Amino acid sequence: MVNIALPKGRLGEKVYQMFADAGYECPAVLSNSRKLIFENPEKGVRYFWVKPSDVAIYVERGAADLGAAGKDIIEEYDPDIYELLDLGVGKCRMAVAAKKGFREDPERILRVATKFRSIALDHYAARSRDIDIIELNGSIELAPILGLSDVIVDIVETGTTLLENDLAPIETIFPISARLISNKSSFKFKNAEIEGIRTALRDLVNERRLNP
Repeated sequence: MVNIALPKGRLGEKVYQMFADAGYECPAVLSNSRKLIFENPEKGVRYFWVKPSDVAIYVERGAADLGAAGKDIIEEYDPDIYELLDLGVGKCRMAVAAKKGFREDPERILRVATKFRSIALDHYAARSRDIDIIELNGSIELAPILGLSDVIVDIVETGTTLLENDLAPIETIFPISARLISNKSSFKFKNAEIEGIRTALRDLVNERRLNP
């Protein structure tokens, strides 16, 4: 049985549908049940729902053989896993944003509000830029509006929230999408099963690219 961690929410439902379309269905997954674990012995898969930011932990620690995690989670926490495939769903981007008309003063320490501490530090370290990290867990957009920070580092999907608050993205750090990840030991000892799943999903992703 291959154990697969799915992120709760819309992204997880999209990812599960990809597994189902690739031949690894388990209809009970989408039932209105309080169960967290669902399995289909005939297909050799067991699914369970977890918080999106926890998927990589379950995979890294071996509680799950496979999982679907956003590139943002992988970059922020740097888990010891294999990244097997870009699933092509949940697309958005990690970006720097600021108030419209903002001009950076290179002589000053840049104040950066974010919940992605590692990503922000790595991004500005590559530019040898001194920054002051202000860690927030919600309503990041408020920080520059109220003068708490100069810029924010956050996920941007459509940019609507930024525009409604007179902010604008000024730099893209990297694109984000859901990735198929694997536990390293599982990849060795369940290689045939995992490669079968990866191949089926890769074929599905390629087909969707050709026929969007």
